[in-house]
Amino acid sequence: MKTLFASFGALLMAVAPGMLRAAPAAMAAPAPMNTGAELLRVVLSLAGIVAMIFVAGWLTRRAQARVRPGGRKIRVIETMPVGVKEKVMLMEVGGTQLLVGASPSGLRTLHVLATPIVEDAPASPMAPQSFRDILSLWGKR
Repeated sequence: MKTLFASFGALLMAVAPGMLRAAPAAMAAPAPMNTGAELLRVVLSLAGIVAMIFVAGWLTRRAQARVRPGGRKIRVIETMPVGVKEKVMLMEVGGTQLLVGASPSGLRTLHVLATPIVEDAPASPMAPQSFRDILSLWGKR
């Protein structure tokens, strides 16, 4: 045990003077930082990230427009909630109107209408019917 402490002490005495001389050189002041360049780098990085978010949103919207279900053959005319998770939908499929009940357990045809219900015309073209209509009017300006 004494030999171990003696060898460790000898090693420490041999290395310590070199470490003491090297310490001031290692603790030299770092080179001055160009704050203007760093600020420009941070602002450009932030702008790049925001641009990537907008591009991702644009690509997502374009992809959804191509994959949108329904289209010309199946159309939901009106929807009315009748419970927390249940709703009744008036759908048109190939010219035939159906009253369909939707619940967490699935869809069920409630009634097939013999005479189609005629959709009401909007009161005026300037009166928007939904939030989507308001946004589309705002986007056209």
